[in-house]
Amino acid sequence: MLEVIPGILEKDWDKIETKLEALKGLVRTVQIDVIDGKFTDAKTFLDPKPFSKYKDDFILEAHFMVNEPINYLDSFATAGFKRFIGQIEKMSDQTEFVAKGELLGEVGLSIDLDTGLEKIKVDLFDLDCITIMTVKAGVSGQAFNSENLGKVKDLLKKLQEHPLEKKLDIETDGGMNEKTLLLAKEAGVNRFIVNSFLFNGDISENLKKIRLLLGR
Repeated sequence: MLEVIPGILEKDWDKIETKLEALKGLVRTVQIDVIDGKFTDAKTFLDPKPFSKYKDDFILEAHFMVNEPINYLDSFATAGFKRFIGQIEKMSDQTEFVAKGELLGEVGLSIDLDTGLEKIKVDLFDLDCITIMTVKAGVSGQAFNSENLGKVKDLLKKLQEHPLEKKLDIETDGGMNEKTLLLAKEAGVNRFIVNSFLFNGDISENLKKIRLLLGR
């Protein structure tokens, strides 16, 4: 199933809440970027507690761009998050992160712009999703890198060769617009993280436009 997922990357709770309120009734899932200032120079709002107010309105998905994502799992799960995606670049034990994430909800791994698929060390069967970054992780408003869609095609090939015929959701994150959404869909992506393209202007109308582009 194709799904458009708004991505929220903000430092201030007021800005996050404004976007969440605007998205009520429009989408099923929202991704919250969690950045600690160590993964990149950027830093976002890090307290999961206020999100509990919205746990019944959305499937809350956390994208951890942090040092040791496993350390954030318990607190975000307690606040009502149901899906946990960790960047592998500052993750010392992928197996441990995935095992703990599975106990709390859905779990996925994300690879940055310059990280190859071979850096994923866990069995794909243990994952619910994989995020392929199409911009450098941690900064909103960057230009889309179409070369990274080659990783999507390579991932689909690996899945076809998997003995258990695993169904894995594939996300792309970064630089989504009218052109790049279609490129990602053509490559085999089924979840599209959209930030600037969705929030610049009328959110409801932009969402309709995006879904029409994807044939939904």
